[in-house]
Amino acid sequence: ALIGSKALTARCAIFSPLVVRVINRSCKRTCSLRPDCQGSPAPQQEIAKEFLNEHFEGSDSETLGTVTRCMTLYNDFITPDEETTLLKEIETQFKRLRYESSHWDDAIHGYREVERKSWSPPCDVILQRIRTTAFSSDAAQIPHVHCLDLKEDGHIKPHVDSVRFCGNTIAGLSLLTPSVMRLVHEKHKERWVKILLKRRSLYVMTHTARYDYTHEILPNEQSMFKSTPVKKTRRISVMCRNEPS
Repeated sequence: ALIGSKALTARCAIFSPLVVRVINRSCKRTCSLRPDCQGSPAPQQEIAKEFLNEHFEGSDSETLGTVTRCMTLYNDFITPDEETTLLKEIETQFKRLRYESSHWDDAIHGYREVERKSWSPPCDVILQRIRTTAFSSDAAQIPHVHCLDLKEDGHIKPHVDSVRFCGNTIAGLSLLTPSVMRLVHEKHKERWVKILLKRRSLYVMTHTARYDYTHEILPNEQSMFKSTPVKKTRRISVMCRNEPS
């Protein structure tokens, strides 16, 4: 569910400078932004400046540092063939659904959505990789996977996912198109970060980024990253979450 909420007291700890990890995996280059936020399964690392500059834009260095300590980004998390496998299965669920003009909590415009618990073995392997990457082994995960289909002219409005329905971690896989996600501090609207979500990338949002900042997918008329337009076509996101505390 997507509704506004008050920020909780969860915060990232104080960290030394961040590091980048670039992994070559069967001819696939995966850049991962893996800060060690409180409760995160990832080891403490630094973010290379070139990766940060390519994927993150912020109102100021302090806000950028706060968000990147609680945000993990993986390029090419899945292959084109894996994307096709997921899409074929997801499309069978969407074909009977109409696009809706507005969400029940007014957080989404131009969308269809489904939640699924059972998947084919090939898709299940991909989803398990998302879960293993995003959550610690002892995390209580929500078994249903949330699939959200946005029309080309659809967008996700600023919101904080309800603390009644999900916990401190949100993992989202972006299919079909690049897009721009914007995080804005709930109390200090002048503090913001834009994130370039490339096609087939995975983001993992935790703690301060998840609780203290609204997040949104920008409509095409606002979809700019460092003064460059980023055209979003139809977008399907595959999201996994953990149980609320």
